[in-house]
Amino acid sequence: MLTDTIAAIATPIGEGGIGIVRVSGQEAFKIASRVFKQVKKGISWCKENESHKLYYGYIVEPETGIVIDQVLLGVMRSPHSYTGEDVVEFNCHGGVLPVKKTLELVLIQGARLAEPGEFTKRAFLNGRLDLTQAEAVLDVIRAKTEESLKLAASHLKGELARTINQLMDRLLGLLALIEVNIDFPEENLANFSPAEAIELIQEILAKVNDLIATADHGKIYREGMRIVIVGCPNVGKSSLLNVLLQEKRAIVTDLPGTTRDIIEESVNINGIPVRLVDTAGLRAPENIVEEEGIARTHALIQQADLILFMLASDTGLEVDLQEIFDLVKDKKGIILVNKIDLVPGDFLVSRLKEKIKDTPIMKLSVKNKIGLRELKDKITEIVLNGQVKMTVPLWVSNVRHKIALIRARQSLEDSLTGLENNVPEDLLAIDLKNAWEALGEITGTAVSEDIINRIFADFCVGK
Repeated sequence: MLTDTIAAIATPIGEGGIGIVRVSGQEAFKIASRVFKQVKKGISWCKENESHKLYYGYIVEPETGIVIDQVLLGVMRSPHSYTGEDVVEFNCHGGVLPVKKTLELVLIQGARLAEPGEFTKRAFLNGRLDLTQAEAVLDVIRAKTEESLKLAASHLKGELARTINQLMDRLLGLLALIEVNIDFPEENLANFSPAEAIELIQEILAKVNDLIATADHGKIYREGMRIVIVGCPNVGKSSLLNVLLQEKRAIVTDLPGTTRDIIEESVNINGIPVRLVDTAGLRAPENIVEEEGIARTHALIQQADLILFMLASDTGLEVDLQEIFDLVKDKKGIILVNKIDLVPGDFLVSRLKEKIKDTPIMKLSVKNKIGLRELKDKITEIVLNGQVKMTVPLWVSNVRHKIALIRARQSLEDSLTGLENNVPEDLLAIDLKNAWEALGEITGTAVSEDIINRIFADFCVGK
């Protein structure tokens, strides 16, 4: 399929300032010459036109000569393009019809509609990107906060790949020594020292462990987390959602049971992408609609990464302490005592602390915006286990990478055990090769076609 010329719309469908149709492959220039007329020359686009320049002209139906749109044509010659192939990009006016019609003409002239992520997949297969960089392209697109963008950009620059490749090179050097000893045991061609091998493997293992240690936090910055706000009616759940979103997303009234359905929105909390969920108040339902809303609340509690259980200081404990304890005992959570602008809430807090020992309890006034900064910091502290900022230079954020690192760690530990017990060198080589291959899965050096296809299936068409 790498011999096919592919095409797709590379910008969102709809009205905008510009719409781009991207074409990549060995027939890209030939196709461009059939549908593009340069204004300056009044002829079809010339194959000798320079790379990495824009040319002004028209998209024209070859059979009729009808002008479809006025465009700029971008030319990028192989191998210095995103895909490593010949690439042309038609920069059309950003309407649905001109972009769609341009794509249709390109497909009629011999291109094939690209599959999801196929441009980036070709960039990987042609050596323009390694697999961590290819995955980072999608992470950059999906980044919701500056911190998650910063993490994705570091992978896009190849920082993770460089670290992994350095570890693989060191393993490969050790493997080479062992293989020479296995193949030529009496020639003394390699100066293999078990003590030096142990030291080297321990150094590599320490680096692998450092990367694994960042994986859970990196995953949070990459994928975000879900925080569910629960509590009785009229304690301020919807008001808290609105304040954190800095917009009036949820209806707020004095009537109990105003929120009957789930409201879920994205918010940035100290650089962490969060899906914040407002739920129906917990009480005996008065009708079937409210009953369904409360049932959904209980289901969301099970899916939550963090629970904010809200109480109101002016109404006190409207639910049994044991019910609160049962909700938060197996989850990360924070108990919030709201409306301290009406009643200080000290007595309520002391009662809660008598029963619930391990869950933080905070006082706040959503109405007067008291305690909100402290709440955001506490959320960050709980989610990142006290580590508020990204302090290490390199983070792992992809579950696939973490799994491969764990497998590499196991093989490295097995090789250390083997060295300490004087196992034969051929068995030692197997463990080290397994570690090398596990690391190679991260960068794509040693990875199956199924994994590659699964990774790029998540991309949009045109990227």
